[in-house]
Order: sequence, then structure tokens, then C-alpha cells
Amino acid sequence: MTSTSDSRDLRAELESLTTEAFRPELSDIDRLATLDITRLMNGEDATVAGAVAVRLPEIAGAIDAVVEQMGRGGRLIYAGAGTAGRLGVLDASECPPTFNTDPAQVVGLIAGGPEAMVTSVEGAEDSAELARADLDALAVTADDTVVGVSASGRTPYALGAVAHARALGALTVGLACNAGSALAASAEHGIEIVVGPELITGSTRLKAGTAQKLVLNMLSTITMIRLGKTYGNLMVDVRASNEKLRARSRRIVALATGAGDEEIERALAATDGEVKNAILVILADVDGPMAARLLEEAGGRLRVALAAVTG
Repeated sequence: MTSTSDSRDLRAELESLTTEAFRPELSDIDRLATLDITRLMNGEDATVAGAVAVRLPEIAGAIDAVVEQMGRGGRLIYAGAGTAGRLGVLDASECPPTFNTDPAQVVGLIAGGPEAMVTSVEGAEDSAELARADLDALAVTADDTVVGVSASGRTPYALGAVAHARALGALTVGLACNAGSALAASAEHGIEIVVGPELITGSTRLKAGTAQKLVLNMLSTITMIRLGKTYGNLMVDVRASNEKLRARSRRIVALATGAGDEEIERALAATDGEVKNAILVILADVDGPMAARLLEEAGGRLRVALAAVTG
């Protein structure tokens, strides 16, 4: 049970955070017309991209480090509580259908486990020990990257994850939305996106959540670009598991090669529907097995495989 003094200390700490600041000029927001509130909220959201832009060098540095880790077979692991944890789980869950990654390659950990995605798990975010246990269950190694995510930059679960990951030799990234955060300071790569006070005091699922989503999008997407999961800006590692994706696969092959429908169908049939392989079949004039071998030798990078054949 939390003592009165501990409660006072926590309240004082929260009051020092930019993301928790009260905005008296918005104290009558509930009395405004709905359209006026939408304008206010839209204006607030418009500032987030600029706040992210200020930290692009730190973001790029973290991405390059993650790419090096994943190039050695390491995993990208997000760890957070509440909204931050949910955003990490969301980003991780979108990597397999988008980039055809193994579900174990990008992982999202949320304090309290899967149940916490939809319900509050009492006290989970306050447990650094829980973070250590969650990482140990994944058998984290020095080849992995652990990204602690926390709007305040002080959440014990995220701090515990980063501290334990560093002790295990893993690469660490700390993503927070307050300057001078403990989380950013504790990680090898600290990223602080200062979005300022929220429209609704205490609701860091708003601008802070948007900022975290933008940064996590960059971390995963640009890492996958660097790992050869795209060809230019084409999503060539898509796995066609339904009609929409099969149509998308044909369109991507067409955009990459300029080939006609019949040639595209033959190439996809020869490669069991693998888009990257089909592109290589057409552009390098090789058969399906040769395309697979060339891509394996190139570490899955289509440009490298093409260069090996076409020079």
C-alpha cells in the first residue's frame, strides 16, 4: 500500500512533467462547440510532427544501431506500459503481414501481459521486476535490441526493461516525451520527443501517443528498408495470404518490372507467389530455383541479388 508521503512525492514528480502540465486556458473546453474542440485538437496534433523532426538525428542513429543488431539475427523488442505498451505491441504485430517477418523477430511487451491490451492490470507498470521476468522469458541476448517506451520517461516497467537489457549486453533505446527523462538517460540511444502539455491533462494517449507511434513507425519501417525488405518504396516482402494481397502482389511485380499480366502470372507461379523472387525471375531472366538461391546468397536483398546477375 502506498504511503501518504510516497503519494505526495509521486504527485510532485508528475507535476514536474511537461506531459502532465495543466493548461488553464483550456479549462472551459467542455463548454465549447464540438467543431471548435475538433479545431483545437487538430491544431495540437499538427505540432507533433515538428517535435519529432527535432529528434531525427537521434532517431536515425538508433535505427542504424538496430539494423546492425538485426543483421546479426537479433530481435527488436518494445517494452512499455499502458498506451506506450499497446503502441509497441501494435507496431510489432504489423511487421509480419507488412514485411513477412517471423513473428518472433519484432516483439511487443506490455506490462501485465496480453490482458493489459484491453484492461488495466493493477500495479503492472510499477514493476521493474516484471519487466526483467518478461525479458528473461524471451531469453534476451547481446544481439537483441530493447526499446523502452514511456511518455513520462519514468515508468518503472520501461526503466526496468532497459536496465536489465543493458545488463544482458543488449542494445537499448529509450523513447520518452519529456526532456531530461530517466529513461532516455538510462539507454544507449535516448530519444525525447517533447510534445508539451496535452489537450486533456493526464491523457498522454493524445500527442505523446501520436509521437510514440510516429517514432515506432520509423524504427520498424526504416530498419526493414535497410534489411532489404523493400525494393525502392515497394513492399516486396508481402505474403499474399488473401485476395487483396494477391492483387497487391501482382501490382507490385508490375510496378517493379513493367511486365505484362501473363509474364507476371508465370513468374509468380514459378516462385510459389513470392513477390521478391518473381521480380528477380523477370528482371534477371532466371528460373524460380535460381532466383531463390540468388536471394539467399544476397541475404534477401533484391538489389544485391540483381546486381550479382546484371552487374
